[in-house]
Amino acid sequence: MRSEIKSALVLGAMIAGVVIGIAAYFASLDAQIMEKSTITNNILSIDKGQFRKAPELQGIAGYINTDSNLKEKIKDKVVLYDIWTYSCINCQRTLPYITAWDEKYSDQGLLIIGIHSPEFEFEKDIKNVELAVEKFGIKYPVILDNDKKTWDAFENRYWPRKYIADDQGYIRYDHIGEGAYDETEKIIQELLQERATRLGLNVVMTQSLVDLEEHKHESKTPELYFGYDFAYGRSQIGNPEGFRPNQQVTYTIPDKLHEDNFYLQGIWENLDDRMILVSESGRIVLPYFAKEANIVAAGASQLEIFVDGQKITPESAGADVNSDGTVNIAESTLYNLVRSSESSSHVLEIQVNQPGFEIYTFTFG
Repeated sequence: MRSEIKSALVLGAMIAGVVIGIAAYFASLDAQIMEKSTITNNILSIDKGQFRKAPELQGIAGYINTDSNLKEKIKDKVVLYDIWTYSCINCQRTLPYITAWDEKYSDQGLLIIGIHSPEFEFEKDIKNVELAVEKFGIKYPVILDNDKKTWDAFENRYWPRKYIADDQGYIRYDHIGEGAYDETEKIIQELLQERATRLGLNVVMTQSLVDLEEHKHESKTPELYFGYDFAYGRSQIGNPEGFRPNQQVTYTIPDKLHEDNFYLQGIWENLDDRMILVSESGRIVLPYFAKEANIVAAGASQLEIFVDGQKITPESAGADVNSDGTVNIAESTLYNLVRSSESSSHVLEIQVNQPGFEIYTFTFG
């Protein structure tokens, strides 16, 4: 074959290859555009009639990490509303995840708002809440819902509770209590991607999830309240004297103790949300089954902690127990007394050596 013909054939083949390649590229580009268009149409055509709108923030008694312009900052944001209160152990366990999500997604359109709805009177003090916000490393806005106006607007009844609203204000997710962290974060990612698509932002959402060790519940003993109003219908005071509203009662610990009942010794004033030690000294004894034991307490005092009749050991001492087995009560908050490696039955004893100690509740984990 003549060389001129060979060259022409090679050149023709090369041109054909280029044409085919260009055609394939544009076909691929068209497919991507069609796929993106389909995704966009699917997102924009979501029927939101099945969802309710997040209510307005109401009755705000104070602002932390923000100001009264917070309502304006909500516009076009995916908003995670976290209803919590700082002395609640279940709320505390969720905070590492929430603060991690704030750090990871706040620049991508996520706004987290902590709605601090207090359980006890001392949790209404903004100074106490500010200390807690600093302690737990919270950088996102926190509002004080002292009269539970926002709590009621959400029709809420639980601590903690997370609602997530999309960028148009529709509540798309609702979770009560601890757990479901991966599920919650995936919802955040999905709604942020929806937001980016709706606003025409060129954002590809990461699929990685926050990797933290989740607390495993192993407690059989329920939360125990010392306030007669809080304990109504679920009283677990073991003393035969029982609760006597607004009275000072002399308690004596009986010989026989029952698990999941607490027992008092000394003179204690019965109030609606707590008990206060009136006598010079007093004791609280509790047979329980759990891995961790905590109290919510107030009133400047020092406690001595015993487990199964012996001074608490460093191996089972909680985070708030000193090396000598004592606990200094200074702030009105939750104190971790016992932290064991596994759940088991024990008898916890708290010796109080001065009057004025206030106790609200036992919580476990």
